[in-house]
Amino acid sequence: MDSDPDLDPDLMLAMRLHAPRTALRAERVPRPEPGPGQVLIEVSACGVCRTDLHVVDGDLTGCRYPLVPGHEIVGRVVRGGERFAAGARVGVPWLGWTCGECEYCASGRENLCERARFTGYTLDGGYAEYAVADERFCFPLPERYGDAEAAPLLCAGLIGYRAYAFAGEARTIGLYGFGAAAHILAQVARAEGKRVFAFTRPSDTKGKEFALQCGAHWAGGSDEAPPEPLDAAIIFAPIGSLVPQALAAVKKGGRVVCGGIHMSDIPAFPYALLWGERRVQSVANLTRADGDAFMRVAAETPIRTQTKAYPLAQANEALAALRDGKLEGAAVLVPRTQGSSASFTASMSKTPAAKAAK
Repeated sequence: MDSDPDLDPDLMLAMRLHAPRTALRAERVPRPEPGPGQVLIEVSACGVCRTDLHVVDGDLTGCRYPLVPGHEIVGRVVRGGERFAAGARVGVPWLGWTCGECEYCASGRENLCERARFTGYTLDGGYAEYAVADERFCFPLPERYGDAEAAPLLCAGLIGYRAYAFAGEARTIGLYGFGAAAHILAQVARAEGKRVFAFTRPSDTKGKEFALQCGAHWAGGSDEAPPEPLDAAIIFAPIGSLVPQALAAVKKGGRVVCGGIHMSDIPAFPYALLWGERRVQSVANLTRADGDAFMRVAAETPIRTQTKAYPLAQANEALAALRDGKLEGAAVLVPRTQGSSASFTASMSKTPAAKAAK
């Protein structure tokens, strides 16, 4: 009699991509073994990021197949490595390995390493019950966040914070595309005394309301002008046509930061929009220093992440909801569904930012 694979302790459930533009397959596969310097992690939550969509939809080439997506991993160390004790809670981000030798690594810009490997893209990620990761690229997580709450911090938060850093000393900031990253960043910026202006899809009334709950001073459609000129704009939506719109909204000397890994083509626009020492800046990946800095901020700032939990086997449904713009905040895959953050609105109403917005 064949043994039941569901009862085999050496196997795990994983959602795997076998080709671009195809659905993920739920499969029982061997549990990974940690190599030198790696830790085996039992996954308790994994955020669903727009970059995952770009991987699944074939916008990002160079994947290895079959592939386990997912790079916002929260879990507990089972064994391996020397940095973390067994049972320690860690987070695993997008940047999974760098060479440490190239000109970029040597100059503090490991995010640009030519040989870098990325979790859920060139390395298997967290859409599984277990994952392995290089212990040097794992982060301890602030205790104030539950597992599902912490997952979006590992990309939406980290990349959003790097984009925010490129905004410099801006006092008025526009956020184009109000999803997982923007809803975290709006709270950080508001807590630091910035004026935040949120831009959503023109007809997205619920999205505008959500942005105001997160501390935005104003929320409007991406086709609208803000009520005052911006010092900087950060674009999270992968829509190239937003670049000239954002340039038109920023002051002289202002910066437009493109926070995504993929974007549709930027259309031609008059030089007058760029003139006046305005700048357009991209953000590529993250460094471990970025992660350490943001986790300190997250430990000190009461960020409320809006999440909707999906069972691991429903990863395709979570990706579809993100693709169709049906999420407020972030989707998170969990081994056991804990439900959405129903208390988010109530908890947000108690934060200083929300009270000040009233």
